[in-house]
Formats: sequence, C-alpha cells, structure tokens
Amino acid sequence: MELRDKKVVVVGTGVSGIGSAKLLSEVGANIILYDGNEKIVRAEVEQKVADLNNVEIIIGEMPESVVANADLLVISPGVPIDSPIVKNFEAAGVPVWGEIELAYNYEKGTVYAITGTNGKTTTTTLVGEIMKKYNEKTFVVGNIGISYTGETLKTETDSITVAEISSFQLETTHDFAPVGTAILNITPDHLNRHYTMENYIAVKESITKNQNGKGFCVLNYDDVKLREFGKTISNAVFFSRKTILERGAYLEDGILKYSDGNTVTDVIATSDMKIFGNHNYENAMAAIALTINAGVPVDIIREVIKGFAGVEHRIEFVRELNGVKFYNDSKGTNPDSSIKALEAMSTPTILIAGGYDKNSSFDEFIDAFGDKVKLLVLLGKTAPLIEKAARNHGFDRIETVDSLESAVKVCYHNACSGDAVLLSPACASWDMFKSYEERGELFKKYVNSL
Repeated sequence: MELRDKKVVVVGTGVSGIGSAKLLSEVGANIILYDGNEKIVRAEVEQKVADLNNVEIIIGEMPESVVANADLLVISPGVPIDSPIVKNFEAAGVPVWGEIELAYNYEKGTVYAITGTNGKTTTTTLVGEIMKKYNEKTFVVGNIGISYTGETLKTETDSITVAEISSFQLETTHDFAPVGTAILNITPDHLNRHYTMENYIAVKESITKNQNGKGFCVLNYDDVKLREFGKTISNAVFFSRKTILERGAYLEDGILKYSDGNTVTDVIATSDMKIFGNHNYENAMAAIALTINAGVPVDIIREVIKGFAGVEHRIEFVRELNGVKFYNDSKGTNPDSSIKALEAMSTPTILIAGGYDKNSSFDEFIDAFGDKVKLLVLLGKTAPLIEKAARNHGFDRIETVDSLESAVKVCYHNACSGDAVLLSPACASWDMFKSYEERGELFKKYVNSL
C-alpha cells in the first residue's frame, strides 16, 4: 500500500509505536499518534517525535472524526485486536496493521521469520549470526528487541531479514510472506490474550499463510501438533531431538546432523557447542534446518554454531560465589520455558519464580522440579497460584518475598557450595518490571552486589 499523504493512526507511544511513526514520517504519511492513557505526559511524547514531520498527538479519548477520516490503523503488539479502539476502526472499514505488516510493506530483500512459544530469541539470534557470516547485508529484527520499522528502509534486493515474530505480532499480519519460516514449538502461553489453545495454535501457524507452498517451513517433529500441521502443508522441513529423520535436522549419538533425503551431513557435535541443554540443541537444529534450506554452506553454519555463546537473560551465567552458581533466565516467561531451564541444570537448584499472571497452569512446572529444586522462592502476582500448585503436588519448601532483591538474598542464604540459584520466573514481568530485560538486569545487579 502506498502511504504517502495517507492519514495513518498509530496506537501506542512505546518503542513499537514510535518506530512506526518514524517510518511513516520518512515515507510521507500524515500521522496521528494516539495513546488512550490519560496519565501519559504529552511533553514526553512530543520529545520522542520532535524531529518527525506531519505528526499530531492525541491522548485520552479518540475523536470520531479521526476514525471517519483514517486510511489505516497501526497498532502496537500490546494492543489486543478485540479492544474497543480496534473494533471501532474496523467497523468504519479502516484496515488494521501491526508494526510487522507496516515494515514488510517496505521490505525489498528476502525474509526469514521465526516463531514459537519458546526459543525464538536464541534461534533468531543464531540464524542471524549465520546469515551475517553468509551475507553481510543481514538485518535481525522483530520481537528480539530491534524494531523492524527502523530497519526496513535499509533493505536491498540482495539483503536478508531475519525476524522473530510473536503471536501478538502475527495477529495483525496480512501480506507478510517470508520465504522461509520456522515454528519451534507450541505450548500454552498468553491465554489471557488468545483465550483458547486453538486460537493460539492457529495464530502461530498463520506465519505460513502467505507462503502458498513456496519456500519452506521448519517444524519441530517432536511437537505432535506441529508434526500434524506439517502434513497439511507441502513445504515442511522437520527437526527432531528424539527421532532420526529421513529429511531434516536431528540429534544422533551427540551429533547434530542434517539429511536432505539422500545424504546425511554431520554438522556439529554437541560437545563442541558453547550452549548446552536439550532446548538449545533443538534451537540449533532449527537454525541448521532453516539456514541449509536458505542455501548457506554447512561450513559457515558449523563455524558460527561452534562460537555461539547464547543470548542475554536465557540461562545466562552471572557469577560463582563461594561455590554457588547464579543463572539469569529472566526470559523464562512461561512454564514450559522455565521447565527447559530446569532441565538444563545439573546440580541442586534454588529457584526464583513468579510474576505477571497470563492464565497459565503451573502443574507441569512443579512436576519438573523432581529432586532438583531444593527451595522455591516466590514473588509477584502469581506467587499464591504457584504456591498452591506446589503444595498440591507435595512440594512445601517455599519462601515468599516482596522484592527481587530479597529473593536473591534468601537464595544465597539457603545455598550451599555446589548449588545453583536460578531466576526462571515461568511468568511475564509486567506486574513488577517494565520488561523481562529489566528484571534480568536487576537480578544480575543484586547477585553481583552480594
């Protein structure tokens, strides 16, 4: 869609909204930047867009005249598609896009997109590093924390864009058509937003909706839902930690391998990798399957994986103090993600959990404790829910605290040499922190101050 001189309403004055406004300003659109939060300080918003052209700011109530005259509504991922403002614009016949769709409207290169409940950031980062080694004109964007709208005008016909895409972002895609896609796994998450697992699964699978049998889609063979989904599309490529595949990436005898249906290639031994844990082997296999099918030579893939040390806030080693190792897994924002972090621990573990309530069930999370978790330290809105689930499963070694700093001190006081202290909340951060990044940074600060 040509947006020059069009009236575009952008909802949200955070990173995504401001990124969208900047792109729209560059392409000559007339922008109305809107935030329904009347407590927002107008002067702060004005400062964010001070260098942009054609921007009007509205805070509080949305005038009906704006709705009637708008050509496009662009919403941030945090705005639900069933919110009153979105419904109001839809009823007026105004198209609704998200930041990803807006950015893709100006994409000139080849796009690869990765989604899934867990592992998105690690896999996207790894794929991005492989692609950068293969083609220096590579952009890594999306839910990973780099605005796609801020990069898309830099793309060229021979460039590559690797995008991490969340379910919230997928809800507002229309023409978004990556050449290669990946769905890493699907476990319950964000049900407060999507309401049912069926809706959540459908949103994740929609990443392939415009591929039309072209390109390829990398899927986790060990995830039954995705294995079945693979039967419904013609371009599935699988990866598996548990099964030797005729075609795809798989783990056998400690080696990540890839079969093209005729030839089996040993890509890398897990002993040669810096990242560890079954979840990371799965992330690496997804990256292998995606990049091989994108035409990247195996030598490049092997070299990059060998040197890849992981991403911040994902089972990130912080320090060792008096024999106690501290790990920051603030990116463990749902139970399944935190289960994977627990599985990666090889020593007795004191676990910090709890946070924003996304209507998750914590039963499987508690079951994953086994004999590994020696103490559970809880904080945040979900602390009572997790404590109830734990006690229902016979786990009663629990302490509740009112701050992350207190949690760190309680953990260290109860830890013995040889133990691990793991922050892996199994919940989002929004009840106490701006983001999981802020939560992780504070955890590291408190640990390093012990």
